[in-house]
This record gives sequence, C-alpha cells and structure tokens, in this order.
Amino acid sequence: MQFIGANELREQFLKFFESKEHLRMESFPLVPKNDNSLLLINAGMAPLKPYFTGIQTPPSKRVTTCQKCIRTGDIENVGKTSRHGTFFEMLGNFSFGDYFKNEIIPWSWEFVTQVLKLPKDKLYVTIYLEDDEAYDIWTSKTDIDPNRIFRLGKDDNFWEVGTVGPCGPCTEIHFDRGVDVASVTNVEDFVAASDADRIVEFWNLVFIQFDKQEDGSYAPLKNKNIDTGMGLERIATIMQGVDNIFEIDTVKNILNRVSKLSGVEYGKDSNIDVSLRIITDHVKAVTMLISDGVQPSNEGRGYVLRRLLRRAARHGRLLGIKGLFLKEVVDAVIENYGGSYTQLIENKEYITKIITLEEERFNETIDAGMNILSGYIAELEEAGAKVLSGEKAFKLYDTYGFPIELTEEILEEKEMAVDSDEFKKEMEAQRERARSARGETSYMGSEEVPINKVKADVLTEFVGYTDTVATGKVVILATDEEFVEELSVGNKGYILTDKTPFYAEMGGQIGDTGIIEGQNGSALVYNTKKNVGGKTIHYVEVKTGTIKNGDVVTLNVDKARRGSICKNHTATHMLQAALKEIVGSHIHQAGSYVDNERLRFDFTHFQGLTVEEIEKVEDLVNEKIMEVDSVSTELMTIDEAKASGATALFDEKYGDKVRVVAAGEFSKELCGGTHVSNVGEIGFFKIISETGVAAGIRRIEALTGRNAIRYMEEKQRLLKEACATLKCNEKDILKKINSQGSELKEKDKEIAELKAKLTSGAEDDILNSARDIAGVKVVAYGLEGVDGNALRDLADKIRSKMNSGVVILLSNGGDKVNLVAMSSKDVLANGIHCGKIIKEVAAVVGGGGGGRPDMAQAGGKNPSNISKAIEVAYEVVENLVK
Repeated sequence: MQFIGANELREQFLKFFESKEHLRMESFPLVPKNDNSLLLINAGMAPLKPYFTGIQTPPSKRVTTCQKCIRTGDIENVGKTSRHGTFFEMLGNFSFGDYFKNEIIPWSWEFVTQVLKLPKDKLYVTIYLEDDEAYDIWTSKTDIDPNRIFRLGKDDNFWEVGTVGPCGPCTEIHFDRGVDVASVTNVEDFVAASDADRIVEFWNLVFIQFDKQEDGSYAPLKNKNIDTGMGLERIATIMQGVDNIFEIDTVKNILNRVSKLSGVEYGKDSNIDVSLRIITDHVKAVTMLISDGVQPSNEGRGYVLRRLLRRAARHGRLLGIKGLFLKEVVDAVIENYGGSYTQLIENKEYITKIITLEEERFNETIDAGMNILSGYIAELEEAGAKVLSGEKAFKLYDTYGFPIELTEEILEEKEMAVDSDEFKKEMEAQRERARSARGETSYMGSEEVPINKVKADVLTEFVGYTDTVATGKVVILATDEEFVEELSVGNKGYILTDKTPFYAEMGGQIGDTGIIEGQNGSALVYNTKKNVGGKTIHYVEVKTGTIKNGDVVTLNVDKARRGSICKNHTATHMLQAALKEIVGSHIHQAGSYVDNERLRFDFTHFQGLTVEEIEKVEDLVNEKIMEVDSVSTELMTIDEAKASGATALFDEKYGDKVRVVAAGEFSKELCGGTHVSNVGEIGFFKIISETGVAAGIRRIEALTGRNAIRYMEEKQRLLKEACATLKCNEKDILKKINSQGSELKEKDKEIAELKAKLTSGAEDDILNSARDIAGVKVVAYGLEGVDGNALRDLADKIRSKMNSGVVILLSNGGDKVNLVAMSSKDVLANGIHCGKIIKEVAAVVGGGGGGRPDMAQAGGKNPSNISKAIEVAYEVVENLVK
C-alpha cells in the first residue's frame, strides 16, 4: 500500500466527491449555531442537521465536508489508547433527498479500491441483518467477494437517535490489519477479530430511510437521505501502516515538537508516552477551539477549553518542562493544519496569547492548590487518617482546577489516598448538573416547540433594509404548544409572514418591535427572532380583535427605535476600525450587542486601554462622523469581500454571497444588520466604559446620538452640583478635591496614631487579666474600635510579652466584631489550637473563621455578645488542655 499523508487524504476524499457533483463546504466552526443540544460539534453531520430535518434548504442536494469535531466524553482515555482523541476530523458526503444506496455503495468501493488502492483481500463489509437491498447492491454493483459481507444486528448496523425520528440501517467498510492471517469466513470470527482490534471499521454509510414512530414502528421516509462518516485519523493510520492515531504524520510532527521541548524520547517509557500524547492532542484541540471563538471560562465550552489546556500544562510539568511551553506546541499545530484551516494562520497571534495567559494562570493555580492540599494533608496527619474525602478532592479539582491525578500522586508519596468512590459520585453529580443545564433535547437538537418545525419551503422576503412598513400575508400562526389558525385578543404567540420589514435578532443586533395590523385585529410585536431553521418569527401579543392564518396585514416597525439601533450598529463598525488604527491590527471582534439604548463591543486585546487610547479612539470616531460619508452596502462573494479588505468574524460561517457594509473609506465589514445611510446621522459618539470580561477580551460600551448627548448633559449637571457642594468653580474643582483629600489623609493619620496610643496603653491591662489554665497562661480581652490589622499587631505584641501562652482579642466595630487568637509555639504541645479556639468563640458573636494552630482570625456581627465570647474563650482553652 502507498503511504498517503493526512492532508493529502483529506483533499483526495473531497475531490472525489466533487467529481460526483457534490458541493464542497468548508468545515463549520466547532461552536454550533442555533443548536442548544450540543456543547460543541461532535460529528460530521451535526452542523448539517437542519438540512436533514427539512427546516433549512441545503445549498446543494449533494454536499461533502471535512468537519472539525471535539469529543471529551472519554478524556480520561486520551493518550492511553491507540484511538481516543478529543479533536478529530470527520470526512463525509451527504445526500438530502437525492441519491441513495445505488449510488453511494459503488462510489465508496471505487474510492477505497481505486483512489486509496486498498487491497480487496483486506476489506470486509457489514450490513444490517435485514437489509437485503444493500446486500444486492454490494454483490451486483461492486466486485467484493460476497463471503466478505457479514450481516449484523441493530447494535452494530442500524442508526437511530432517541425514541422517535429519522433513522435507518447502515453499512460499514472494515480493514484487516492482520499480517499473514487467513481470511475471516464467518460472522463469529469477524466479530472476534474486530473485538481484538485486528479488523477496524473506517467508513460508515448511513441510509436514513425510516421515521421511527412513537409506537416503535418504522414508517418509510418520503425523501431518503445519505450520511457517511470516515474518520480522517482512522483512515490515515491504515494508509500509513501505523496502529496509533498519534503516529500519523500530522500528529506525529506535533508530538515530536513536544518530545523535543521536554527532552524525552517517545516510545521508551509508557508513562512518558501518555503525557506526550495528551499534550499533543489537547493543544491541537485548544488551538482549534480558540480559533473558532471559544474563550477559557468556568462553564460550558470555556470550561472544556480550560480543562484541556490545564491537562496539557500539567503533563508538561510531569515531563519536567520548566516555564511556559504550550505556545511552542501551537506553532507545530499551525504548521501542520494551517494549510487546510487558514484561519489558524490568521489568528495565530491571538491564539498563542490566549493560551499563554491561561498557562500563566494555571501555574498560579497549581501553586495555590498545593497550599490547600498541604492543609488537607496536615488535617489528615493530625487525625491519624490516611484517606482524603472525595468531596475535598473534587473541590480541589472543580473549584481550583487542581488535577485529581496530581492530588493522588502527592497523597501516594505520603502513603495516603483519595476516596475514589466519593470522588466519582461528586463527578457524576456535576455531569448530571451539566446535562440538566443543557436541557432535554429531541432528535437532532430541535427544541420541541412548533415554531422550530417550520419546513424549509416556507419563505419570508425581508424588505427591512429599505422599508419599515410593508404589506404581507400571514402564512403561519403558532403558540408554544401548537400551530393554530388564529390568535385572539390577549393571546401571545408567533406570526410568520411571506414578507416583513422586521429585522430578526442576529449578529449582535436586537430584533425589531412594532405593530402588525389586519382587517380584524392588531398585534404588538415585542420581539423578532430567527427560529432554528433561520425563519423570521414575530413574537406577538394580540391587542385587538383576531389575527387569522391567510390574513393580509400591514407590518409597521417602530421607526424611532430602529433609527437608534442603526446609529449604534454603524457606530460599532466605526469603533472597530478606530480600535484597529489606534490600538493595533491584532484587534478582532469577540462579540457585540446593539440595541436602541447603547452599543457593546467585545474585542481581543490583552490589557486595559489607557485613558489616552480611549480618548483617541473616541475622537477618531467623532471625526469620521463629522465627515458625513455615505454608508453603502454591496453583495459580493466571500473572496471578493476579503479582497476588498472587508473585516469578517473569524468564527462565523458565511454563505456564497455576503453583504458588505462600508462607512465611507473608513470601515468595511461583512454584516447582515441595518445601518444609517450616512454616518452623520449618528450625531455624536461617547465611550462610557472599558472593562475586561475574560482572558484577552476587553469590552467597550458606548452611546450615540441623543443618548450620548443626554449622558454628557447628566455629567455636566453632576459637575455643577459638585462645584456647588465644594463651593468652587469648575476650573478649580480638582484643586479643591485634592486639597480636601490631603486634609482627610492627615486626619486619618492622626486617628491612627491616637488608636495606637490607646491600644498601647491597654497592653498592661490585657496582660494583667491573664489566667492560668492547667499551666498555660491565657488572656481573653475585649476592645473598642480596633480594626483587624491593628488587632492582629496588638495580639502579636501581647504574645511576645507573655513569652509563653495564648492571647484572644475581640474588638467591637459598631456593627461587626473582629477576632484574633495567637499562641506561642511551646503551648501547642499542650493541645492548644488557635483555629479551633477562634471557630467556637466567633460562633458566639454570630461569625465564623479559622486558621493555623498558632494563629487564627475571624469576624462576627453581634458585638453585644463579646463579654460572653470572652468567657467561652477560657472554657474552650480549658477543654483543649485537659
């Protein structure tokens, strides 16, 4: 067999199906669009689900893709087995009601035997037990030996998801990796060889021909579909004669970079090999995720990203790599995948910066986790125990990001262990919470509300770019429960018309509101959104009469509100252009939100903007507004748009034709939103805040037009009030504030000195109140108005003067209590533990706290119980030293 590289295999597959009149589509982003059932794209057909269900019209009835996928369900096995990986690519070809078994079976045989030139005596085929049609096609339209076709049951060769919905039999092509072994002649031997991993399945052809009913029966589908999937990594292992996905050329190149960075050789030690594979796989995955717009966080997709990145960093430590290293691995990923996924090259600087920031943060986390774990170990040693609770281990893992493997390793060195059963229960509880958060979903992820089941052939013409009033016909009415023929006064529901000027929420722009009026009634449109099939849906409440299916209605958009939205949307484009010019070309949009009140723009940058930068950005936008340039829109191909210099979102999927919005020569972006016709309509632009929202992501909020003017007027009013209060004019206000600030500092200094004198004078009284408890000198004392820091300093002085003993101080802070306990080291042997003392004493004053055996602090909220707490302090010490 010839060696074929993974990148060449990808291209061969896609070109083959292009020759069969398939439309080659680029991989969709890993983040699903309009699909709440999936956290991340996990199969080749996943982003094509709307085409299979008929709620969207495919760009072609024949499609072929190589889809990026992420699966983390078996993350614990990554690196330990030959086939588990979090990121993988799925080659696929799809028919939406076009060709079926007669075409795909011969094509698949042609590809594997004539293009890949796999030896026929190494190939086997499985079909569904009852699929005589597939058997007949295999035996009549290919030259496969019929003895190499085996029939298997539902568990192996029938595809269905859930209890109802489209489904059907499948046929799979398998490769025999055995050397000098006899052919398999019966199904039992075939299954045994597959279980032994000698025979491997590499291409699954699914025939979606049934619709499973609620009673369990299978109704034939009117339009039959084809969905095939071939794992690129799996077929690459076959073509390259290796047994492990980490040894195919593209992945091995990345692994070799990790090996070089760590100074260890692959293949010499199984534990080292696991770490090398994990780093290789995980960095590949996080590179792809960040490029598709995922940000590190503590939930959802961001948590998946963070977990993968931290596992990679952790295994780097195990290999002895010092300092930050993940960005070096990213370079290898981009070198091997950038040719096929050019956005990796475009976003390289951004990807490496995010990964470096997160790696730095993880290194800090590891150190913090070590301190917490050390405390847990001390508690176990004190109690004479050997097992750390699963709850504490999970808290370290979940809250602090401390890997469970590291916890187990450190405990093992102390001849301790984790309660693994309890840890697993905590882990499963977390998974259940995650599943609940995603919600119950049906086949292919469509939310089970009628409006999401509108078929693809129901079309709406959008005329809102030029008009805010239009006449249309009601084609669909629905409630949350069902499609209906009419909506009456007081009803809430959904209206879909054949024509609308209402813009549906999309691209960060909020949906329009307004009125729909018919002959017999009117409805308030309180929102406009797209359903999962991309249809424009008016969210309505009927205010008068009745709206019926088939009614001709007048659709009126709230023109003033739309005008404010347009101002903010065009200003958002101009803001991005200004940021690129003033701050740097690395700026990318990371999210936006535009409504009638304000605009919000998230962008990639790794530090807060300076006051000077904010002023320059604001000034530049206002300067361009005053040039009163026209705003033009033009339809182009994506290549034409990019060639023209238009800015595009790097995690977005665009169609054949895109809408390019240009604000003069200053800003040019791909955008489907509504805009002003001239930048002068914006009037005035004012930035009101600039903050950080995530690692490497900043957020600007701004106002335009009348809202910006009102904001400035309010600031002016506050300035006048401040001047009146300070009894100065506007010119002198800063001087006045600085003067008063200096006076306050001087007074604070005087107060602090007086408090120090008071507490110093109290030292003798405190020492004189000491009691002897079983040979240990103990003093518990209450004070007034001493803050936490001063109280701690005083306690330290008392402890020094006592030489040996325990001091417990409480201070009345008006509405709170400060507490501190300290002891000399020698009395710890008598049973003294300040953490235990402070815990019980704080409870008396309505608080809590703890700490080390020789020092502990706490707070409370009930000063009236201080006297009682002092007596309790003596009692606690007495109990400890008995």
